[in-house]
Amino acid sequence: MSTPTDPVARYGDTPEVERPLGRSVIRGLMNRCPACGNGKLFRAFLKPVDHCAACGEAMHHQRADDLPPYIVILVLGHVVVGGYMLTDLTFVLPVWVHLAIWAPITVITALASIQPIKGGVIGLQWALRMHGFGGESDGPDDYDIPGRPN
Repeated sequence: MSTPTDPVARYGDTPEVERPLGRSVIRGLMNRCPACGNGKLFRAFLKPVDHCAACGEAMHHQRADDLPPYIVILVLGHVVVGGYMLTDLTFVLPVWVHLAIWAPITVITALASIQPIKGGVIGLQWALRMHGFGGESDGPDDYDIPGRPN
């Protein structure tokens, strides 16, 4: 029997299934469905599937938006600038040689890392039940905006 302090008894809700954060992000980083780990997460380079082919989890409402590019820029900027500074201290090279070395490395690494990082962000959103992954709508009508009639 439930006690009055039990949130399920108090609100009449069913307990939600646990969504481990680390496992969900790792599955996203591997470009797999964060729910089951079997289905593909992307149908094109950066276009997520609408629904997982393996478990049917809806992915159409994900909102990764600008976070993956910011993470790529943050990580890659530190790595490339650090690598440039280390090689510049070790070898005396003209600027054009550094440009010829570091520009392709930067572009190739950014293109190789953006999809897994976006998958990780989608896995994070799924685990935290953000942007519709928790079953509730996330539209503009769901917020009480001051000065706007409800």
